[in-house]
Amino acid sequence: MLDAVPNEDDALMLALQGGDPDAFRQLVERHQSSLIGFFIRHLRDAQLAEDLSQETLLRVYNTAWDYLPRGAFRGWMYRIARNLLIDNTRKRSHDALVRAVKTRNSEGEDGLDRIAGESSAPANQAFQAEVVRAVTEVLPLLPQEQRMTFQMYHYDGLSLPEIADAMESNLPTTKSRLRLAREKLRDFLQQKGFHDPGLDASNEDDNTQTVRRK
Repeated sequence: MLDAVPNEDDALMLALQGGDPDAFRQLVERHQSSLIGFFIRHLRDAQLAEDLSQETLLRVYNTAWDYLPRGAFRGWMYRIARNLLIDNTRKRSHDALVRAVKTRNSEGEDGLDRIAGESSAPANQAFQAEVVRAVTEVLPLLPQEQRMTFQMYHYDGLSLPEIADAMESNLPTTKSRLRLAREKLRDFLQQKGFHDPGLDASNEDDNTQTVRRK
């Protein structure tokens, strides 16, 4: 259930609506990095991700008066980001999400590495890289709604109600999409010889996943 009390983002939006020139700068500082990460995970293009994150924030500014302070800012903002992503993908001559199977972002660790666990011991690095490759291979093959739900939940840290808001869906459908995405990822990893209890559909509120070799 969404918070009934306005949070810090809501306070900044109210200030922006009231003409405070500093409120938008603070919103940019709070959310630009996460938006860039969101777009990079889907497009694997750092420059395009930065451009779309700026466009998202510009739309937040231009449509600030449309926002109602009800504790749902992130869901509202990510709905704008998702619509921009869909529009951009439709305009491209090829599917940037499928291309993500072949190209990794060269600017450092991304959200996929979380599925490989938090250990960074040298003995585990090769194994973790193998898991990341396996998950990278299957994520673009999931239906778009399931993939975006999974990534928003596990990589962007959005709650299920926030994702439902961003995806313009309801909570039961959002839960179902997350469960189906986990089941398909779990089955694929098992076929590859991995066992991932964190992807078990019965544990829908877990944020941390540990992957082990059978």
